[in-house]
Amino acid sequence: MAAGTFVTVLLAGGEGRRMGGAKPLRLLDGRPLLDHGLRIARAQGPGPLAVAVRTPGQVGGRSDVPLLLDPVDCVGPLAGLASALAFAEACGAGQVLTLPCDAPRLPLDLGARLAGALAPGDQVAMAFSRGRLHPTCALWRVSTRAALDAYRASGGRSLKGLAQGAGVSVVDWGEPDPDPFVNLNTPEDLAAAAGMETALD
Repeated sequence: MAAGTFVTVLLAGGEGRRMGGAKPLRLLDGRPLLDHGLRIARAQGPGPLAVAVRTPGQVGGRSDVPLLLDPVDCVGPLAGLASALAFAEACGAGQVLTLPCDAPRLPLDLGARLAGALAPGDQVAMAFSRGRLHPTCALWRVSTRAALDAYRASGGRSLKGLAQGAGVSVVDWGEPDPDPFVNLNTPEDLAAAAGMETALD
C-alpha cells in the first residue's frame, strides 16, 4: 500500500442490549444501520475496508465486505480494535481508521482530518466534540498492537484508557448541532433520527 494510506474497519461486534440486539441490522429510513456505516466508511478513502464482528450472524452473514472475527479472549471495543489492527498489518498499512456502526452522521472527511492531526509521537488520533471524546472514531497506528497487548494484560478494558496511555492527538469538532458523532443506542434513538438528513442522503 502507498505510504500514508489507512484501512478502515467498521466496528459492529457489540451486543446492542439497549437496542434489543442485532443493532447493525436495525433499520433507519429503510436501510440497516450497517449500510449507513458502510457508506460512511467507503467515503473515508481508497484503502481496504472490513467489518469487525463477534459472529457473522450479527451482520446477517454479509458477503460483500470482509468480516473480521473478534478474538475470543478479548471483550468490548478492544476486541474490535485488535481485529482492526491485525487486518491493517496484513494489508501492509501503517494505520487503521475505526468507526462505529451506529453513528449514521459521521463526517465523511473524518479519516483525512484525523490523519492530518496525528502527531509523530502519538499512537492514535481521536475525535472530540461537545466536550466528549469518541474512542471508536479514531485513527490508530498499527504499532499500537504492542500497547494493546500490554494494556489488556494489565486488566485494561477501555479504548480511551489505551489511547491515553499510548499517546493521543485529539481533534476537536467543536459544538456542532446536531452532533455528527451521536450514537443510536435505543429504539427511541432510531425513531428520533428517522427522516433526518444522514450521510447517505
